[in-house]
Formats: sequence, C-alpha cells, structure tokens
Amino acid sequence: MIAEIGHFALILALCVAMVQAVVPLMGARRGQASWMAVAEPASALQFLFIAVAFAALTNAYVTSDFSVMNVAQNSHTEKPMLYKVAGVWGNHEGSLLLWITILALFGFAVTLFGRNLPIGLKCRALAVQAMIAVGFLLFILLTSNPFARLEPPPLDGSGLNPMLQDPGLAFHPPFLYLGYVGFSMAFSFAIAALLEGRVDAAWARWVRPWTLAAWVFLTGGIILGSWWAYYTLGWGGWWFWDPVENASFMPWLAGTALLHSAIVVEKRDALKSWTILLAIVAFGFSLLGTFLVRSGVLTSVHAFATDPARGVFILLLLVLAVGGSFMLYAMRAPAMKMGGLFAPLSREGSLLLNNVLLSTGAATVLLGTLYPLIADALNLGKVTVGPPFFNSVFLPLMAPMAAMMAVGPMMAWKRGDLAGVLGRLKFVAAIALGAGLLVWFLQGGSAGPWWTGAGFALAVWLGLGTLVDLAERIGLIDAPAEALGRAARLPRSTWGMVLAHFGVAVFIIGLTASAAWTEERIQTQKIGETVMVGGYGVTLKAVNDVPGPNYMAHRATFEISRNGKVIDVMEPEKRVYRQPPRPITTAAIRSGIIGDLYVVIGDPDPAKDGHVTRLYFNPCIPWLWAGAGLLILGGTISLLDRRHRVGAPTRAHARGRRARA
Repeated sequence: MIAEIGHFALILALCVAMVQAVVPLMGARRGQASWMAVAEPASALQFLFIAVAFAALTNAYVTSDFSVMNVAQNSHTEKPMLYKVAGVWGNHEGSLLLWITILALFGFAVTLFGRNLPIGLKCRALAVQAMIAVGFLLFILLTSNPFARLEPPPLDGSGLNPMLQDPGLAFHPPFLYLGYVGFSMAFSFAIAALLEGRVDAAWARWVRPWTLAAWVFLTGGIILGSWWAYYTLGWGGWWFWDPVENASFMPWLAGTALLHSAIVVEKRDALKSWTILLAIVAFGFSLLGTFLVRSGVLTSVHAFATDPARGVFILLLLVLAVGGSFMLYAMRAPAMKMGGLFAPLSREGSLLLNNVLLSTGAATVLLGTLYPLIADALNLGKVTVGPPFFNSVFLPLMAPMAAMMAVGPMMAWKRGDLAGVLGRLKFVAAIALGAGLLVWFLQGGSAGPWWTGAGFALAVWLGLGTLVDLAERIGLIDAPAEALGRAARLPRSTWGMVLAHFGVAVFIIGLTASAAWTEERIQTQKIGETVMVGGYGVTLKAVNDVPGPNYMAHRATFEISRNGKVIDVMEPEKRVYRQPPRPITTAAIRSGIIGDLYVVIGDPDPAKDGHVTRLYFNPCIPWLWAGAGLLILGGTISLLDRRHRVGAPTRAHARGRRARA
C-alpha cells in the first residue's frame, strides 16, 4: 500500500508541476498578481508530494519489501542498513527519483529564501523549474516507475552491485545530484531573465548563491567519486578520464566559469549575455551527463541504464530544454545592453580570460568524450580517446589559467596595471622559479619528466601570489598593527576566494607529484617475502579467510618497515559477495604528508606458492584531497557571505528606514 501511495504522489506532483509551469507565466505576461502568486504554494506542494514518494521508496528498501521490483533487483536482506538506504539511489529508477526530489527541493528553497526577489522574476524562475520537473516526472512515470510491483514476490532480493556497497558511493550520488540539479536553478533564473528582458547587478546577486551552492556540492560529489575509485578499484589512480567522470566534470568547468562571470555582472554590469549563456550551458552539460549514464551508450560502473528507449526520451528532454533555451537566447540576448566597458588589462579582463580558458577546456573534454560515440554511430571504426589526449590538450589550457589566478585578484576594475602587479609579485616569481629548478634538480634533471619543475613552480606562484594578495588587502606590510582587525572585517567571499585559490595550488602539487613519481610493484609474493617500494619494506605475513556481513574475504596481513624498523601493519582484502556473487578489491592505504603507501592483494598463484600483490607509492596524494577540501571550504565560506544571501541588502535597508521612521 505504501508503494501505491508513493506512485500516486508522483502523479499528483506531475499535476501540480503542470499548473506551476503555466499559470505563473501567464500571470507574469498579463500582470495578474494572483496568478503569479500560485508559483510559491505550487512549488511547496510539488516538493511535498515528491518527498512522500521518495520516503515511500526508502521505506520499501529499509523493510526489504521485495514485492517492489526495484527493491528485489537492487537489495538483499543481508545488506547492512547503510547500503539498504544507499540502494534507493544505486539504480536507474531510484536515482532518477532522487534527481527529481532535489529538483523540487531547489524550487522550494527559492520560495523559502527568495522572499525579496522581484515577484516577476521569481514566478518565472519557478515556472521554468516546474517545466523541467514536468519532463522528468513524465520520464519516471512513463518509462522508469520505481514502484512497479513484482508478482509473486521473491523470498530475497538480487542485491546491490558490490562496487556500490561502499561509504564513498553511498554519499557520492546525492552530492553529485545536488550539484547537477543545482545548476537548474541558475538555468531557471537565466531563462526568467530572458523572458523578462532584464539582466542587471541585482540579478547577478540573486543567482550567485544558487550557482555557488551547486558548485560546492558538485565539487564534493566529484571528489567523493575520485576518492572511492582510488581506494576501491585497486589500480592506484584517482582519475581516468572515464566518459562518466567527464560527464560530471564538464558542468563543473562551466559552473566555475559562470561563478566568475556573474561577479563581473554584479560589480561592473558587463558580460551579461555571456553569463546567461554560461547558465544555459552549465545545466545543458548536467542534462548531457544524465543522458550519458541512462541511455546505454556507455558501459561503465557509473552507468545506470542500458535501455535505448529511455535514452531516446531523455535525449528528447535534452533537445527541448537546451535547444529551446538557445532559441530564446538568440532572440532576446542581442537586445541586452552591453553594460560597463573595460580595458583588456583589468580585473574584468582577467575574469574573461578565465572564462575563455575554462570554456575551451570544457569543449575539449566534450569533444574527447563524444567523438568515440559519434565515430561508432557513423561506422567510422572504434576510436578510443583516453588520458594521453586529455592530458596533452586539457592540462596546457589550465596552466595559464592557474597563472592568471595569482594576478587577476590584484588587478583594478575597469583598467588595471599589469606591470605594477607583476612588480609586486617579483619576489614570488623568483621563489617559484627557484622551487621549480630545485624540484627538477632533485629528480635528477632530465632523468624525470620535464614538466614536474613547471608544475611545482606554478603551484608556488599561485599559492604565494594568493597570500601576497591577502597580505595587501589586510595591510600586513604597511600597517601590521591593524592587520588583524582588517582581516576580521574582510568579506567572507574574499576569504572564500583566498582559500579556493590556495586550494588549487595545493591540488596542483598533488597532481604533479602523483603523476610524475608514482612507484609500482606487481609480483607474486610468498609468505614472509619482502618487497621494497617508495623506501618501505612490505612483507606478506599471512592470508586468511574472514567472514563479512554479506561476503567472504581473503584478508592479507602486511608488515611495513622503514630503515629496518616495523612501523605499521596493513590488511587489504579481496572480497567475494554472496548476492550478487561478485569479487571486489579493497586496498589498504597508509597516508602521510609525503604520499600514500597503497597495498592490494590479488589472486593466489599456486604455481609459485604465493599471491599476486600490487604495491604502489603515490607521492603527495593527500595534497589532492587537501586541495579539494580547501576548494569546498572556500566555496562554503563564500556562500555564507551576507551579500550572497538573496535579498539581504534590500531587507537591511528596509529595516533601517523603518528604524529611522
């Protein structure tokens, strides 16, 4: 009965979304305030119905109701409770319901926190959000019903893919979807602005917090996915340019460009058409990613569905949403006023360069991701576009962008003095050059990759340049006695920028070192045998069978020594799950500031009376996670800035006028 309630709630949500998509728009066109007022209660009601449906499916998983086909196919009574709940979104139908739930949540959040938004802009944005909801609700009801019954119900379920039974994968999809779907709110505001015919600094102020929130969540989702791939797949890497990885990376790149472009709209009333276009493109990439993982065109552990009919439906949604948006943009964008002018050498110019490089990078990733699919569809042969292409094309685009990140914040608005900024950074340049030469010398010169020195020099340049900018803002050199007070008065968005830019510098160090100096040892190792890797002695002491809650594991015990002294014991596992019966590798990782010792146990090798083992030393991998953490922290702190809260300035002024009256 609860499953039928959930199904009926989705139908009611579809009806409400249709009303929300039509009535407020008609009211805005005719100037009918009562019709426009329908948007807010409809948004709340739509979220309520969809939340009921999501709760109903979650209840079916928690109680192991195998009369629901979705639960029978993706759950099992022996699964730990965390993975029963995670199983709700560990499949196509459930993940689509999570997608729709988050979509409704963002619309409801606008009704709660956007009370000072102009009524015309708000009702149009909520109507556009409802149009997206109508498309996805039709998709789930017509092709992907999560509440379909199974008669007769089986005694037990088929279980969840063991690779998804992991804490990283339990939280990765919700964060990723909060990012994906969060860009729908920026998209809705952009379409609302096109319909209204007005884009100004106030619009940028309203749209930035929603974009920033989506960007923070998407960053977290991508990093959680990389962390999961790193310690679960057992290959020692954290990014492989997998097409589904790229599907989440493309909207992140477009969203990063959108964030910086919106700053120019807010501060200088410029780049308005470009910012609208980026909002459309960022959400378009999100829809493209949704299509790729649900259409059957990709084979990946990340992919949810292989039914071409579903792919056609969502492709139609993609064409209607993005194609219709581009048509509206083509009609309305030329009428927008250009806004403030600026010289190429200015802060606006540096942000524009940032946008161009990010957009070109996103286009490069798009080309590399789609070209093999297009070639296959046109019978041009099987084409593989892998890491060598992306590393040789994408990374060189990002290097000048990272270099400009140290210079741009120090440039003046409208017209900057590049020579003056570079003069203030001359000592930073000298230290960065020295750091690059030192790294090149320590690796033995040309004995190692030439680009390691360049990577470290770039990281030092960006990191120290960011700190110099902060020191100048708080007057640390000119007025050190007042620096602490000025630091406390800095806007949170400034602190967020400093942390995020410094986080990129830390990330570059981890990226460069791990790509250049990773050590790998693969061998058949006997009990008692020691293998050296990264200066560590790794001795296989024992391999035992250990039962888990829903699997059996071969657990190896490795003794780790350094300079002849035992410093740790590591226990990787090779698990075989009972339902579905599938093996999975769980690595053991010893993290330190200089890198990770990464140990994997493989299959037994009776011919050599040992076990296959894979040992890696991955330099500076923790710097990757630390840099990503600083990015997320910086974005979160910026989001807490009062100026980024929708309507905050207007509300404060209104209170001041009432107090004076």
